[in-house]
Amino acid sequence: MRYFLFVFCFCSLGLTAQSKGMFSRDPIINLENFDKQRVHWGYFLGFNSFDFKIDYINPPARDIVVNGTTGFNVGLVGNLRLHEYIDLRFEPGLYYTQRNLTYSGFTRTIDALREVRSTYISFPLLLKFSSKRVGNVRPYLVGGVNTTLNLSSNSKSLDDNYQQRFRVKQWTNNYEIGFGIDLYLEYFKFSPSIRGIFGMGDELIRDNNPDSPWTGNISGFRTRGFVVNFTFH
Repeated sequence: MRYFLFVFCFCSLGLTAQSKGMFSRDPIINLENFDKQRVHWGYFLGFNSFDFKIDYINPPARDIVVNGTTGFNVGLVGNLRLHEYIDLRFEPGLYYTQRNLTYSGFTRTIDALREVRSTYISFPLLLKFSSKRVGNVRPYLVGGVNTTLNLSSNSKSLDDNYQQRFRVKQWTNNYEIGFGIDLYLEYFKFSPSIRGIFGMGDELIRDNNPDSPWTGNISGFRTRGFVVNFTFH
């Protein structure tokens, strides 16, 4: 988390400082009419850290340990201006991430460890609420829902954890909320943002054995994600 925040602030401040007169009393106004466009397009690059929120039927002696890794994001942005301060955003993107689940009670690592690799194609529909522009800076809040397709779900596999195959549902729904800053540079608008992604439904496909030590005691299994995007318009 601290690493993400450091990179977010460093990149934002670095590009802000490059904008002419950004911190002067009377800054040179860049891209003055940019936000008056009815529709405009862009793209984003970024990185992420995902984990799972796990609920249990019966409290276990030791919880399943979830360790996330740093993944990356890339995608497109379509922006529709609804109001001076409100925009509708469609941000289809590719998110690659990995989470490692460690179970207790096993003597062999091959049984205790599950590496859950996920390649998501995300289809978020978001509302962006912007503040009044001050010079070349405009903070905003963003929130909405997204549907994701997990290309690495193993949902169609007949094998399960007894054959070292961890399975989750292919399609999931999430809600997304975050904040960011629009920085108006000389030739383009740069918008770093921080987002939280939270699954709305149970994603786990249980093993064929209802008493499975990997899935039998789980009542809810939902994605949680922390995402930093750098958007260019």
